Amino acid sequence: MGNYFISAGIELQQGADRTRAEMELRRLVVETRHEPGCNFFEIRQNLQDPDKFTLWESWSDKDALAAHFEMPHTKAYLAQNLTQVSYIEELSEIGTGEPGER
Repeated sequence: MGNYFISAGIELQQGADRTRAEMELRRLVVETRHEPGCNFFEIRQNLQDPDKFTLWESWSDKDALAAHFEMPHTKAYLAQNLTQVSYIEELSEIGTGEPGER
């Protein structure tokens, strides 16, 4: 099993309903965990600012993550425009990665 790690920050779009976004994010987590190549997928809500969330993801490789964005449930979530990405980080095990290596 390969490991391609991602951390991403997302926040509510202006005017989006937080309760609906929370429900849809929970649904996205459940469906994404069943995808081929998904090792780990979690979304956590910021305690100081509940309009912000952090995604923790581990995929078998970059292709598995790319396939995630082609899944019907991912496209359906994104089409709702509930959240926007504020940052994306590619991560590795400590001491195993150099910038640009992969």
